[in-house]
Amino acid sequence: MHFQQAESSGPAQDPVEGPQKPLKQFIYESSSLPFGQQSIPLSSIRGPTYSTAQELIQQVAYTLSDRLWTYSPTTFDLDLAAKRWFKDGAPNAYGYPTNVQSMQIRQGAASIALGYMFSKDFDLKKRFMPQTVIASTPSLSYLRYTLEQLSLLYSVANPFVAHVAAVDYSGGTSSLVTDYVSTMNLAEELGFALVAASSVHESQHLALFATLLASIMPSIHIYDGVIVGRETTRVIDFSDQVGLHTNYQTILQEASNSNHKSDDIDTKVERLLKAFNGELGTDYGLFEYHGHPTPEAVLVTFGTVESSLGAQVASSLAKDGISIGVLNVRLYRPFVEKEFLRLLPKSTKMIGVLGQVANKEAVTDRSTNSALYHDVVAAFTFSSSLQPIPSVVDIKYSREEVWTPVSIAAALQLIMKRPLTQHDEVSGNDQGGQELRLLDSAIAQQYIFWDTDDSPSANAPLVFGSALSKDSSSNITTRSCHDNLIIGGLIRTDIRKSKQTINAPFAIDAADLLYIGDSKLLELFDTVKGLKSGGKVLLKMTGVKDDEIEKRLPKAFQKAVSTQGGELFVFDPSGIELVANDPGLETYLLQTAFLRVGLPNLEKIGLDKLASVNGSSSIFDELSVSLEKALRTIEVPEDWKTLEVDSTCKSLPSDPKMNSFVAFDKTENEPPSYLRDWKTTAKGLAFKEAYNTRTALRPDMASKTYTVHVKENRRLTPLTYDRNIFHIEFDLGDSGLQYQIGEALGIHAENDEFQVEEFIRFYKLDPEEVVEVPSREDPSVLENRTVWQALMQNVDIFGRPPKRFYEALAEFADDPKEKHELEALSGAEGANEFKRRAEVDTITYADILLEFPSAHPSFHDIVRIVNPMKRREYSIASCQKVTPNSVALMIVVVGWVDPRGRDRFGQATRYLNKLRVGAPVTVSVKPSVMKLPPKSTQPLIMAGLGTGLAPFRAFVQYRAWEKAQGKDIGSVLLYMGSRHQREEYCYGEEWEAYQDAGVITLLGRAFSRDQPQKIYIQDRMRQTMGDIIQAYLKEDGAFYLCGPTWPVPDVTNVLEDAIARDAKSLGKKTDPHKEIERLKDQLRYVLEVY
Repeated sequence: MHFQQAESSGPAQDPVEGPQKPLKQFIYESSSLPFGQQSIPLSSIRGPTYSTAQELIQQVAYTLSDRLWTYSPTTFDLDLAAKRWFKDGAPNAYGYPTNVQSMQIRQGAASIALGYMFSKDFDLKKRFMPQTVIASTPSLSYLRYTLEQLSLLYSVANPFVAHVAAVDYSGGTSSLVTDYVSTMNLAEELGFALVAASSVHESQHLALFATLLASIMPSIHIYDGVIVGRETTRVIDFSDQVGLHTNYQTILQEASNSNHKSDDIDTKVERLLKAFNGELGTDYGLFEYHGHPTPEAVLVTFGTVESSLGAQVASSLAKDGISIGVLNVRLYRPFVEKEFLRLLPKSTKMIGVLGQVANKEAVTDRSTNSALYHDVVAAFTFSSSLQPIPSVVDIKYSREEVWTPVSIAAALQLIMKRPLTQHDEVSGNDQGGQELRLLDSAIAQQYIFWDTDDSPSANAPLVFGSALSKDSSSNITTRSCHDNLIIGGLIRTDIRKSKQTINAPFAIDAADLLYIGDSKLLELFDTVKGLKSGGKVLLKMTGVKDDEIEKRLPKAFQKAVSTQGGELFVFDPSGIELVANDPGLETYLLQTAFLRVGLPNLEKIGLDKLASVNGSSSIFDELSVSLEKALRTIEVPEDWKTLEVDSTCKSLPSDPKMNSFVAFDKTENEPPSYLRDWKTTAKGLAFKEAYNTRTALRPDMASKTYTVHVKENRRLTPLTYDRNIFHIEFDLGDSGLQYQIGEALGIHAENDEFQVEEFIRFYKLDPEEVVEVPSREDPSVLENRTVWQALMQNVDIFGRPPKRFYEALAEFADDPKEKHELEALSGAEGANEFKRRAEVDTITYADILLEFPSAHPSFHDIVRIVNPMKRREYSIASCQKVTPNSVALMIVVVGWVDPRGRDRFGQATRYLNKLRVGAPVTVSVKPSVMKLPPKSTQPLIMAGLGTGLAPFRAFVQYRAWEKAQGKDIGSVLLYMGSRHQREEYCYGEEWEAYQDAGVITLLGRAFSRDQPQKIYIQDRMRQTMGDIIQAYLKEDGAFYLCGPTWPVPDVTNVLEDAIARDAKSLGKKTDPHKEIERLKDQLRYVLEVY
């Protein structure tokens, strides 16, 4: 994924009619750079200036390092500025460019750094120079081995520092999360120092301190990589490149002069920090206390946002006389216990440790404590400085936690016996947080922009922030949040403006002005929750008449605006002809509108500042004059407050879920296909070297494919039975195909020959014409096949089309009525009809092309807009140890009758069912989660429904083979489920033979409809509970379930009951659900359901 956005927030290079000069362009590059713009030269970074923590950290690393190794995921841009400085030849503090090496994030990738430091050719004059890594927290697991070796060799190594952005992606929540816990554990295990910055303003100082700390021990500087690391703000107290080097040398010299050989590490660290504060005039501590001077309760924190908000909230509450405090851990390793105890107020009776743990399960697991909790408890274990010892509670939170003033206050409330405030604002409910605001709205103006990320105005907020920053008397901060999983990608940008320095690492909750760039967002988010009382809402609605506006607004939105006493404005760019003709001008119009609505007294000055950043004075003047055509004030009636909103509807989130640093790349560059005659292919075949021709089996497929031949195809159920389950076996021949137990065979099926011929006749195609299609793997490689081959093997013309096909087909419709109907089917108004077509009528691509004859795309367009055929995967029902030259499948034919009375079939099952012995088939192999346990003596407990028995046939064959080799094998419990024994006892004779041979220990057959009461596999399992306890729990067996999803809860309940019964018999307490999760992690509870 890469950032795909207009290079300018204004129009393209060609100037529009009107302005005399080309418009200035606002070039967006990365959220890691100030206002997202291009990084400035290294020598130009000096305070006060606008910057990001990420840029300042790179400045320190580049200036003071001999070499810089970076491990930045593609879209994180952790090293963007440093790479540019290296490319431009910018010298470091030692007079030469720091070699910036961007590394792959994989095992062993850090070995090059170790090899460089300890190579025979290493220049020993550089031994005192720091070697530096810039990385994100997930990278550390790949660097661990090298860091461990470095720790062991540190006495003869260069000073080493890693600047780590605490950011990872959580698949469970589909969001970016702040990860400290993995780095905390690594620092503890490898003996690294670990220091944290708590704001953008501290980032340069703490990066410098961590580099100095590397003179004592290998060090890590960690900082919030999700929000704070990328927030643009005005930083005043920081040094330029020369100042950094001077400070580094002076502090290092002073600290070394004070140290003695007998000093322990704690003493050296304390002296280093003292020298650091003395040189910079700062007051950093190893621990820092904030709040009431004699608190009853203290919250201990570690982390950027946690520490920053904790300090601010505690200080705010202390002003109201509440005896609460926060003790921030600045240096986590080494954890200087005596300093921690010295700073902890003697009045403290209760300590809460705000400790991050790996996941949400660890939060609820009483047996798990946070790493920070262990350090705090250990500090009291051998100390008598506080008597009596305060109570210590572990307030655990997962990486997914997003901290706000309200949630920090809620954490503080957990350690206070009385309410923190008179209201319920600390409880985290809908009313919460309205009283607990850390920014005074009288001195700070706040603006929120919501928009789709492909909007012409998506960059307008950053332009506006950059323009506001031209006023030297104000401090501006901007932060952006991308949610690429909503409406194809949205972006929210927060801007704060204040005369004072701003440190607010949380989303705006009291905006003076709220801009919403797409009315669809009103249905997805409670956008008005971020508006302050009496604030203004600017809503973009294009081409809407006044009498239609209220109808288009959700009732919840109307009520919220009225309740907040908000003013409502509608922004309609189509009202101005100049913008309607050139959508690129919309961003300038929005900037103008925002000034008029949000800062009406500063419109003239503001337009000049905007023109200095982008556009031109003439275009802004012209748009300002005509703005009234695009800006309407909408009356907010009093009766909106009393509107009834459906209380059963789920409450909407007020903030997007940040899951990317870049906009979603919506471009699909599908290379065109061409129709050629046979001569084109003949030339390629005749002159292979000249045309670089390569013959390949299914070159359109990314997976390795093989040709096998049908060896056997027999029906397992009676001909009179309504379900056709068949066994098909393939001769591998000399194909070289290898497969493992539990894997699946991918069948690259072909369409029905008769249907293809019928479509070719209907669509008037030449079946012998050659289609030349660029490869999906490499567009420079052209693949050739005939129209007949393409329809038989590649184009899923008889598959079910998605909505986007209707939308794409509408572009080819000549008949207005057909065009309208196709567009309707692809939109919200046709949702029910589309669902009926897909689920009831089971309409195919070919059906639609027949239904809408005026929409007649060419064949190369059909190749582009119709999905390619996918392979169908089936669990392998054989073991290659037993049948080395064949592979078997067990398949049920999928068939139904549509509302028109037509027989319909699953494409792959019909293809396979019709195959005759000797027929060639293209196949590939897919790995699976269905793997045997590592020991042959571990029991197997298998439950299969219908064709879900297929992999278990392979399992049993393998165990039989092991037994024949003289190996001891564990017990095998096989539970099978189907409707009738007479018709569906598939492979029944085989199972009974294996049971007689002592391979299968227990055969639990559940034929649900052979008796008055229905019996399912879970019933058979419950009847043999003792066997399951013995095999599964006593003998460390593995459980497998294959088949449909419906029995999963019931089968799992049986296993949980077995776990509970076994624990009770042993006198133990256990949580069966957690035990199942543990077994799942050990691959002893495996599901393959569909």
